[in-house]
Amino acid sequence: MTTTKRVIEKEEWDRKLAEVKVNKEDLNRLVMDYLVIEGYKDAAEKFSIESGLKPNVDLESIQERMHIRSAVHAGDIEAAMERVNDLNPDILDTNPQLYFHLQQQRLIELIRANRVNEALEFASEELASRGEEQPEFLSEFERTMALLAFDANASGLANPVSDLLQYAKRQQTAQELNAAILESQSQERDPKLPSLLKMLVWSQQQLDERMTFPQLEIL
Repeated sequence: MTTTKRVIEKEEWDRKLAEVKVNKEDLNRLVMDYLVIEGYKDAAEKFSIESGLKPNVDLESIQERMHIRSAVHAGDIEAAMERVNDLNPDILDTNPQLYFHLQQQRLIELIRANRVNEALEFASEELASRGEEQPEFLSEFERTMALLAFDANASGLANPVSDLLQYAKRQQTAQELNAAILESQSQERDPKLPSLLKMLVWSQQQLDERMTFPQLEIL
């Protein structure tokens, strides 16, 4: 049995939307939250002036966080770790998993650069003992060391650990570090705005099953 969907014309839809009261300050805070967490320092400064809303963090700390993230994206893990320690040494001291992943990324970068002897020495001095002391890291350490056994330019079946050499691995490490820095500053790890947009898309999909209405296009 086919059910005819109700049609809501644009005029009626606009009228219903106008009846919904939204606190402008709450919207501004959502935008500021997104700009701060994602590291758009200049945009956050301009938005603060335009909206009159002060961010709840020092905007200079955003710039430093972005320098750290950029260093990881560039594969300069040592520089990133030095900046983190300058910012707040407790971040790495109290987060063994994050520290291991940064050291793992340093090892990956040495292998990527074909500095095999340095990679072996670094693995022996910095990572091997951690794998023994903390078994949850052992499999990741072994996968990383397996890079030495395969052609760095090979992929797929020819190199089952080639994913470690992908740019996405740097991004993953940078995201983990960025989240830890935000947490140390008593900030949310993830912006709320993308989650709300996902909820909007889901809501429109559910509503579309019952009626035809002017939908928002979200890229």
